[in-house]
Amino acid sequence: MSLDYIMIGSDDPIRSRAFYDAVFAAFGGIVETDYPGIATCYRFRNETRAWVARPFDGNAALPGNGGMPGFRCADEAEVDAAHAAAMANGGSDEGAPGPRPDYGPEFYGAYVRDPNGNKMSFICTRAAGR
Repeated sequence: MSLDYIMIGSDDPIRSRAFYDAVFAAFGGIVETDYPGIATCYRFRNETRAWVARPFDGNAALPGNGGMPGFRCADEAEVDAAHAAAMANGGSDEGAPGPRPDYGPEFYGAYVRDPNGNKMSFICTRAAGR
C-alpha cells in the first residue's frame, strides 16, 4: 500500500493557494490542477499529491486534532526553505527546523500550521554523522 493523496481543508482557497504555492515549491511541489477559489492539487516528485480545498460538505474547514501530514524533503536545506516559506506566507511555527534525536539520530524536521490551522511537518533523513 502507498499513499496517493491527502486533502487539506481550507475556508479560503485563494489565501491557501498563496501559502501552499510558496511552501510546496520549496521541496519540488508543483500545481497540477487548479479550480480557482475551490481547490488546488499539488504534485510532488514521488507522484503523491496534496489537494487543498473547501470541504465538500459545505461546512467549515476545521483542523484535525492529532492529524498531521509529514512532507518528505530531499535534505535539510529543503526543510529549512519550506519552514521559512511557511513563516513568510502566514503560517505559524510549531517547531523550528532542527534535529529530532527522539525520532532517530538522522531525523531532521520542522513543524508549522497553515493559515487555516492545519499542522504539518517537513522532514528528511540527514547523512550519518551530521
